[in-house]
Amino acid sequence: MSIHKEVYKRITVKTLTDMKSKNEKISMLTAYDYTMAKIVDTSGIDVILVGDSASNVMAGHETTLPITLDQMIYHASSVIRGVNRSLVVVDLPFGTYQSDSKEALRSAIRIMKESGAHSVKLEGGKEIKDSIKRIIKAGIPVMGHLGLTPQSIYKFGTYTVRAKEEEEAKQLVEDAKMLEKLGCFALVLEKIPAKLAAIISKSLTIPVIGIGAGGDVDGQVLVLHDMLGMTKEFNPRFLRRYLNLYDQMSSAISKYSSDVKSKDFPNSSEQY
Repeated sequence: MSIHKEVYKRITVKTLTDMKSKNEKISMLTAYDYTMAKIVDTSGIDVILVGDSASNVMAGHETTLPITLDQMIYHASSVIRGVNRSLVVVDLPFGTYQSDSKEALRSAIRIMKESGAHSVKLEGGKEIKDSIKRIIKAGIPVMGHLGLTPQSIYKFGTYTVRAKEEEEAKQLVEDAKMLEKLGCFALVLEKIPAKLAAIISKSLTIPVIGIGAGGDVDGQVLVLHDMLGMTKEFNPRFLRRYLNLYDQMSSAISKYSSDVKSKDFPNSSEQY
């Protein structure tokens, strides 16, 4: 029996709400450049996240903290030029929204105006309430992010599962409901117990996207480089590698080098 799947020409924040109401799962992946974004977009992914994880996978930093607003705008601009269908969400980087709601709005406006992105994502709950409120009031769609928030890694001291204790779980539920009330169009839950994520997803009308949050949420997100197997060091339980590009690319590059040195490349049909 074939399952009818609606074809969406263009994904908007409303589309995601409709998908949740129809119990249709939302697919989300990261992208940081034009070429990869074009591949992701034409492959039918619903949401592309220009994540501050670019700090790790593109720049080689240990954390997401060093990436700047200008760098995020550069990555987002590159992605937008490759996208026709997916909704593009851009992370506001560390230090651009936490302490001052006016600065948060300025940061969000710069991303929207200079990159052409469709929305922004902020990490945190009640402590960034004013920033979220001000950005949404200006007409900019906001995606929330709770649970493990990588920008707070030095506060947590570890990338371990969050909200296992009752008090933190209760606060997370409260923050999730608050983000919906403020007007966030969706919420990412990272690395929290699956049962808790399911409870939150059922209690909200906005879509909940999980990463390490089990299958009973409205969609899933992974880092593109991780799911394609371009990275080897990162091996969390929630990561499924769909390819092993690291070894395949390494093999191809070694073969190219060997062919150049042995004068096999270029051959007579590969020159003018």
